[in-house]
Amino acid sequence: MNHFIDRSRRRLLSAALLAILLAGAGLPAAAQGLDSSAPPQELDGIGIDQNLDEQLPLDLKFRDEHGNDVVLGDYFGQKPVILNLVYYECPMLCTLVLNGLLRSINPMRFTAGREYEIVTVSIDPHETPELAQRKKAEYMRLYDRPGAEDGWHFLTGGAEEIRQLAEAVGFRYKYDPETDLYLHASGIMVLTPKGKLARYFYGIDYNPTNLRLGLVEAASERIGSPVDKLLLFCFAYDPAAGKYSLVIMNVVRLLALLTIGSVAAFMITNFLRDRRRTAAAT
Repeated sequence: MNHFIDRSRRRLLSAALLAILLAGAGLPAAAQGLDSSAPPQELDGIGIDQNLDEQLPLDLKFRDEHGNDVVLGDYFGQKPVILNLVYYECPMLCTLVLNGLLRSINPMRFTAGREYEIVTVSIDPHETPELAQRKKAEYMRLYDRPGAEDGWHFLTGGAEEIRQLAEAVGFRYKYDPETDLYLHASGIMVLTPKGKLARYFYGIDYNPTNLRLGLVEAASERIGSPVDKLLLFCFAYDPAAGKYSLVIMNVVRLLALLTIGSVAAFMITNFLRDRRRTAAAT
């Protein structure tokens, strides 16, 4: 019994330490302030490679949270998709990733199932639809949007299908038998309705504006407001940082256009007023 407790404590301690290390493992080494030639041994072979504009293999077979056989393509076609790879019995990092995603989508006007889909896939081939169902129920309570249960999907699958999916999106992970943990980086991906990788967001905290702009752009601006489209003019996606950054020249151009428009409106208003006064005097 004591041996079991000690093993569980070691596992949780290992998970906590690894979560700290891996929370930024998707970032380029330079962005983390690390020497790219000598990454920490724990991170060897782990990370997220950006396969931007690559096509997802939509014919890969999985099981949904109800145990039904599905293919990835079932969730594509009409809306952009947020994809994240986790595992449901992860004691630390995966919960941080899912909670970060939840914090990001909660303030958005967009709703999962209406403007976009979320597909969460377990990287552990031994996990079952029952586990997926429990995890989904937990996050549906926290999300609490009508109809969202039809827009956030929790999948499980076989080892080969998981491997192919992870390889397609550049998600590098490995299993550590000593701690009985899957070591992986943290991040989410946004894909187009046709299943092409459009945007990557790293870490465990995803700026809601960045994620919204990623969805708008992935949907070819078929969703979102005029303000979103104006923001896309002023902000550009930075693949190295995994976020949208301000484009100074576009802001300058926009301000110049607004200034010209204001001056033109002022001149036209004065011209029309003078004409009315002249007409009244005659």
